[in-house]
Amino acid sequence: MVDYHASNNQSSTGHMEQENDWDRDLLLDPAWEKQQRKTFTAWCNSHLRKSGTQIENIEEDFRDGLKLMLLLEVIAGERLPKPERGKMRVHKINNVNKALDFIASKGVKLVSIGAEEIVDGNAKMTLGMIWTIILRFAIQDISVEETSAKEGLLLWCQRKTAPYKNVNVQNFHMSWKDGLAFNALIHRHRPDLIDYDSLRKDDPVTNLNNAFEVAEKHLDIPKMLDAEDIVNTGRPDEKAIMTYVSSFYHAFSGAQKAETAANRICKVLAVNQENEQMMEDYEKLASELLEWIRRTIPWLENRTQEKTVNDMQAKQEDFRDYRCVHKPPKVQEKCQLEISFNTLQTKLRLSNRPAFMPSEGRMVSDINGAWHTLEGAEKGYEEWILSEIRRLERLEHLAEKFHQKAAIHESWTDGKEAMLTQKDYETSTLSEVKALLRKHEAFESDLAAHQDRVEQIAAIAQELNELDYYDSASVNARCQKICDQWDTLGAFTHGRKESLERTEKQLESIDELYLEYAKRAAPFNNWMEGAMEDLQDMFIVHNIEEIQGLITAHEQFKSTLAEANKEREAIQAIQAEVQKIAQSNGIKLSGANPYTTITPKSIDSKWEKAMDMVPLRDTALQGELNKQNSNDSLRAKFATQANTVGAYIKAKMEEIGRISIEMNGTLEDQLTSLKEYQKTIMSYMPEINTLEGYHQLIQEALIFDNQYTSYTMEHLRVGWEQLLTTIARTINEVENQILTRDAKGISQEQLYEYRASFNHFDKDHSGALMAEEFKACLISLGYDVENDKQKRSGQMVSEDFRALLISTGNSLGESEFARIMSIVDPNGSGAVTFQAFIDFMSRETTDTDTADQVIASFKILAADKTFITAEELRRELPPDQAEYCIARMAPYVGADAVPGALDYMSFSTALYGESDL
Repeated sequence: MVDYHASNNQSSTGHMEQENDWDRDLLLDPAWEKQQRKTFTAWCNSHLRKSGTQIENIEEDFRDGLKLMLLLEVIAGERLPKPERGKMRVHKINNVNKALDFIASKGVKLVSIGAEEIVDGNAKMTLGMIWTIILRFAIQDISVEETSAKEGLLLWCQRKTAPYKNVNVQNFHMSWKDGLAFNALIHRHRPDLIDYDSLRKDDPVTNLNNAFEVAEKHLDIPKMLDAEDIVNTGRPDEKAIMTYVSSFYHAFSGAQKAETAANRICKVLAVNQENEQMMEDYEKLASELLEWIRRTIPWLENRTQEKTVNDMQAKQEDFRDYRCVHKPPKVQEKCQLEISFNTLQTKLRLSNRPAFMPSEGRMVSDINGAWHTLEGAEKGYEEWILSEIRRLERLEHLAEKFHQKAAIHESWTDGKEAMLTQKDYETSTLSEVKALLRKHEAFESDLAAHQDRVEQIAAIAQELNELDYYDSASVNARCQKICDQWDTLGAFTHGRKESLERTEKQLESIDELYLEYAKRAAPFNNWMEGAMEDLQDMFIVHNIEEIQGLITAHEQFKSTLAEANKEREAIQAIQAEVQKIAQSNGIKLSGANPYTTITPKSIDSKWEKAMDMVPLRDTALQGELNKQNSNDSLRAKFATQANTVGAYIKAKMEEIGRISIEMNGTLEDQLTSLKEYQKTIMSYMPEINTLEGYHQLIQEALIFDNQYTSYTMEHLRVGWEQLLTTIARTINEVENQILTRDAKGISQEQLYEYRASFNHFDKDHSGALMAEEFKACLISLGYDVENDKQKRSGQMVSEDFRALLISTGNSLGESEFARIMSIVDPNGSGAVTFQAFIDFMSRETTDTDTADQVIASFKILAADKTFITAEELRRELPPDQAEYCIARMAPYVGADAVPGALDYMSFSTALYGESDL
């Protein structure tokens, strides 16, 4: 009688007692003994062949104990004491005893089985010993739903064969006699090996042989039974059947482990592939956005000057199109890029992956820097356009004024050189010479009066040069010609005066009245010409005050017309007096004043023209006044709308800050509220568009200042973009909190606690904690930053209370806190956001997949080898993930490497950022 039980496990003793009933009388049945002898021999050989040996006769080949010890070493995977190689009986008994002692050391109590009986070749005892070994090493570890080994194996068989017709496994003897149960087990796990529907219940021998042959050929399970023995025996041997069926259990349980391992790897690889796709999408979007910024900035920095106002206004229209059409989609892309980056980092932290580091130059900070540079270029470009428009307007005005004055001056100088170089005084009488001298004096007066005009022409030309007028060459040439001619006139005037003065001593007659006329007519004529120039002068004003100043000056000019008219009448009276004296004294006049070319008719003609210009000037000034009043109305409309929009943006920014701090309810409720709030803000967009319309009208009207508001369109655009970005970022933060909560199993109460602590220490409501605020927040949650290992007991012990006191002003140990800060603030900004705070707290309180777990899964797929092959990966994993691993695994270089061996260990550690692969 053999009594088997595990001495170290009382529960397993109860499970196995029913298996230990070794009825010696059963061995008297030759059929059962034959089945056991054949089954046990095959079972032993299935293990002994691993050591390159086998047995032929089970009771004879174990007599010397050598193969028995070898069998135990193979199935237990342990070394037994060194066997004795002698041929004497005592040596054999000692070897068998070593084997029996090893069996007993595994918790098996052997009763009535002694070494002498085995050495003597007692078949009954030898079979009993082998059955004990089978129970211990092949069946005992089988357990399904905490049943005993036998019951667990039976329950496993019942579950696997339940769907098959004509199969009803209730025991380990009669239920297997027709062979269908064996075929069902194989078909359930390997349907490609068995055509179950072709089997017939009335052909048990064919069924059994089919199952035995398939198991031996494809499953590496040796043939332990004979179909004829089972069919011809009234009740097949239960132990033989159990031994054979246990081989199926062990063969298929390995496949189940491989499937579980493959599922784990698939899950890990799926997460990794999704993360890599997000990384690729981020890199692509970041590259495209940076490339757009790179292409746009040179355009905004281009300062190529145009020649006319219309050309610059075309550039202004292109810039307006850029701001309203091309830039807004890029603003959305930039916002989406930040959201994608934050979501990716959250997913990487949740899956225990290393943080994503974009390629050089594509960090969010790099994009923000480039964006800042772009906005600086925009501002500079817009200011340059407006400055250029003003400059070109000024240039066009000056150029027209230059040409107008130059034309008047050239008209005046026409013929003056010929007049100054003639020598008419050589043949003139004294009176004629005196007349010529007086005429020359009048000319000098006229010349002096024109000096101011020449200086104005030169000054205008100089200003055009300083303002970089595009046609400066022609202006300079004309100005130089006028100056040279002026110098020539001066020289000729001086020479003629000297000639006349030499002749003056000989000439005494002079007509005083003509001289007086000439002297008064010349300045008056010059005044009229100046008045007509002023009346025709173009003007550019930018506000009501400037046009009102011009109107006032014009009214002052009109008030002097009465006195000017008196002067005109006095000059005409002189000419009338000349005619009267000539008539009275019979003097024959030549019809022209010898001292001046200014005739009374020309004076009257210019006076009439000047008087006609006055009402035209009135109309032009009034039109400009109406225009400036309209511009002032535009300023008021823009200011009213701008003040409303600016106050709205400021209020909403403050409101968002409060909402992010005071949000209540579940995260889903908060997310819904924030999205509704976002819709409310977006509904305000028509007001922004209205303001843009006013701004366009103001720019088209060339209005450059607005005293009614301190807001500019640029400031409001930036504020609006910041408002939209802030609400989008707040929504993204709540979404990431939901991801963290769902992935880490954090309760709503924990999130409330974290939010309350965070808000308590966020004194300035900035949405971020400074280093000391963050340290105090950790201490308030029971986190001991004094030590190198965190401690959370739920209570504030003396050390915690001391740490809290330390947080109020005393110094703390910096090593642990520096470690924490390197996690929550990897960029060293000195501030900790709420999302980083949540990620840290969730990482400290939850578990995630590790590299060791993935390595263990790969080891199962590789059948405990330290490497894996491409064939094994393709057999166990889905095609896409198998190819993903093959493409990324490095070749295995160990001493036991085979061709095509892959290193799954370095690949697994690389998934979690623990190697440089």
